[in-house]
Amino acid sequence: MTGIFQHLHHVCIVVHDLEKTVSYYESLGVGPWFDYPKKGAYVEFDVPNRAASDAMRYKCCDLDNVQIQLCQPGELDSPQKRFLDERGEGVYHLGFEVEDRDGAEARGRSLGLAVIARGKKTDGSGFCYFDTREKAGIVLEIRKS
Repeated sequence: MTGIFQHLHHVCIVVHDLEKTVSYYESLGVGPWFDYPKKGAYVEFDVPNRAASDAMRYKCCDLDNVQIQLCQPGELDSPQKRFLDERGEGVYHLGFEVEDRDGAEARGRSLGLAVIARGKKTDGSGFCYFDTREKAGIVLEIRKS
């Protein structure tokens, strides 16, 4: 059986200052950076704090083999904000691309993984964050673009 965490799409790093971090990466030759494309409305959107989710800012950079996402959570309470407050800047989650978002979420749940947040669009795209912090050290996400 093929696992749902096979095709790494991105690494998400939580930071205090998005512009400062992007500037540093650019000084190392990493770029170009673009705003995370929040496209279309979700028909299902279950997150701990909708206002905090809406306030998060992201910048992304596509490398040859993986995308880097930088996330500045803002001041409202969210899992990303708590991570930043408790641990400081660092990798918050790994995002894995899947063919079937619903099937991958169901598979994760069947493995006993708790869901932190999830969203689904009418075209079947979306995401699901699994709480794997205790055993994997970070959050694991599945996504379909």
